[in-house]
Amino acid sequence: MADLKLGLAQGYWGAAPSPNFVAMAQEAEKLGVDSVWSAEAWGNDAFTPLAWIGANTEKIKLGTAVVQMSGRTPTSCAMHALTLDYLSNGRFMLGLGVSGPQVVEGWYGRPFPKPLARTREYIDIIRQVFTREAPVTNDGPHYPLPYKGEDGMGLGKPLRSIVHPLRNKIPIYLGAEGPKNIALSTEIADGWLPLFYNPYDESVYADSLKNARPDFEIAQMVTVNITDDIDAGLLAMKHFLSFYVGGMGAKSTNFHKDLFVRMGYEAEADKIQQLFMEGDRDAAARVIPDELADSLALIGPRDRIRERLQAWRDSRVTTLLVATTDKDMLRTISEIV
Repeated sequence: MADLKLGLAQGYWGAAPSPNFVAMAQEAEKLGVDSVWSAEAWGNDAFTPLAWIGANTEKIKLGTAVVQMSGRTPTSCAMHALTLDYLSNGRFMLGLGVSGPQVVEGWYGRPFPKPLARTREYIDIIRQVFTREAPVTNDGPHYPLPYKGEDGMGLGKPLRSIVHPLRNKIPIYLGAEGPKNIALSTEIADGWLPLFYNPYDESVYADSLKNARPDFEIAQMVTVNITDDIDAGLLAMKHFLSFYVGGMGAKSTNFHKDLFVRMGYEAEADKIQQLFMEGDRDAAARVIPDELADSLALIGPRDRIRERLQAWRDSRVTTLLVATTDKDMLRTISEIV
């Protein structure tokens, strides 16, 4: 796929934002990078950093990867999106995700069940706000509009956005891992944001993507490590992967672990979770097979990365999202891609 695009993934903050997050976006724009993406976990929100970046750039697209649905009502999320789209002169892309039960119920205090039904209602309401064809209504059980619960006042009325959106079809991407949720993204969204994607074996997603439109976008975050020490680079990647398999989710409910099982690594996933919960994170990381870590990332000298990049060009992925805070690294990656 010759027109593979490059994006800059800034992720969510740790204890504080990267001091050069605006400068990195400006450098990305100078290099012709297509987009820059912001995320949220349980600290910073995803919209505000993009407002900062958008005010200091002119052309680069601005995406959320991802906004957690339980953090905002659908109309509130739509208000954020149409505001940023206006202020950035039509550069915004809305990436959404359901997150997981530990965050949804532990941080937002909202119930997690019925994620597919909630997602369908959520995106339908957002699209109603964007199109502004009529006052927004929803008869579904998750986001009823107007509200008709017995604990309300019964005075709610359908409303239409005061603001006339700059675009009535802001692109919506869905962050998803489960087969049904991925299939849903091809039905109701403009693109998909996978967490992990193996361009050498796309079979795990084939059934979910069978109804995707030709213009359906897939934006995949890829770890890029330009190094002569491939073993060290792979080990760092293994630590990253094992954290998701072993630590990002409850023992009985871990969507990341489930994905690795579907990829054909059930025994390894079980062992990683066991070791991680026993506190032996180093041993857990070393369970990840070299070939798996290598296939999910781009690691090695420039020539090796350039060679292995062909698998991504041949895949269904349309944008590579690279996470880096180093301008020189970004320049090198841009040259290679």
